[in-house]
Amino acid sequence: MSSRLRVSGRAAILLAAVALLALPLGAAAQGKGPSSNDIFPPGLAKKVTIAPANGELQVVASGLNNPRGLAFSPDGGLYVAEAGVGGTGVCLPDPEDPTSEVCAGDTGSITRINLKKGTQERIATGLPSIAGESGEAAAGPHDISFHGKGNGYISIGLGADPAVRELIGSGFGWLAKMPASGKWRYKADVSQHEADENPDGGEVDSNPYGVLALPDGNAVVADAGGNSLIHVNVETGDTETLAVFPDRVVPVDPSLQGPPFDLPPAIPAQAVPTAVTMCPDGNYYVSQLLGFPFTAGESYVWKVVPGEDPVPYAMGLTAMVDITCDNAGNLYVVEMAKEGLLGVFFGSGDPTGAVIRIAPDGTQTEIASDGLILPGGVAIAPDGSLYVTNFSVVPGGGQVVHIMP
Repeated sequence: MSSRLRVSGRAAILLAAVALLALPLGAAAQGKGPSSNDIFPPGLAKKVTIAPANGELQVVASGLNNPRGLAFSPDGGLYVAEAGVGGTGVCLPDPEDPTSEVCAGDTGSITRINLKKGTQERIATGLPSIAGESGEAAAGPHDISFHGKGNGYISIGLGADPAVRELIGSGFGWLAKMPASGKWRYKADVSQHEADENPDGGEVDSNPYGVLALPDGNAVVADAGGNSLIHVNVETGDTETLAVFPDRVVPVDPSLQGPPFDLPPAIPAQAVPTAVTMCPDGNYYVSQLLGFPFTAGESYVWKVVPGEDPVPYAMGLTAMVDITCDNAGNLYVVEMAKEGLLGVFFGSGDPTGAVIRIAPDGTQTEIASDGLILPGGVAIAPDGSLYVTNFSVVPGGGQVVHIMP
């Protein structure tokens, strides 16, 4: 359990039930409770039913394994990061059920969608992945971004102290580079930066999540576990902290303040930055999931001016997992569950997400919601329409849907 949040009794059970990220591997390996730096509550996939998209959503790809971030390459292809379904490699006790295990494997992949032909193909395979027996909410390839036609950068998640890689495999927590052939290779150990520097000064926990390719060929990675934004020299592997996102005291939902949880009215929550984009003003904008207690309406979009501390840019958002910017400076963010992650389990039970547009003047407009079930990523097409990964924690049931704003 994070040293920043100590609870006991049934409140600890709640933490276990809603621990962020796919799997709190560091906690499992070290015999501790789950960390609030993780991303997806285990069991989310059990809350959804795969159904045809509604009239506003056109399915352009299906059968995906835990699809997360996606991006267009200069050749017009749409590429999707699939976190995989785990594997049959090294296994650790599942923190949700000590009688079962989570196992590592090489089932992570990148799928290329040819929108003109209506085809999809796993162009890159064999990337690290870890999940339980069901394969849901896997950790693995979380995002992809392009610098030129032959330079796809892939962030590979971890969600643990980097030391756990001695057990599950060294490829977790890296940035990989994928040429047009799909024959990817490791380029930079992003999670080692957390092990060496621990920028936020908290527990050592790294989860490289969103990645942004820069015009100079380097990259920036949002480390959801380390609560930091990391610059990566893709050729040398050197890393540098660009920003650290602070903890913030947030209100606790009233349903958690009484029995059986008995939480106080407000507690500190970790930032959990999930994705990064650059707008025409040359600044970075970072989406925030927000850690336990995952209070709805308390997530920020942060603005990061190079050389300065991050500042809140947009507020009143919930459980964001991706962000992108168009040429006019409009931001588009993905809310994984618009009623909040806890609401999926203890509130309305509604796993509906949303895509929100944030105009340069700060106006927030819901672009799409109905039919978006635990969405995970968003990309803007040349014609200004949107593509979103849907059912992002579901093995074999993930989709990419087309939305015309």
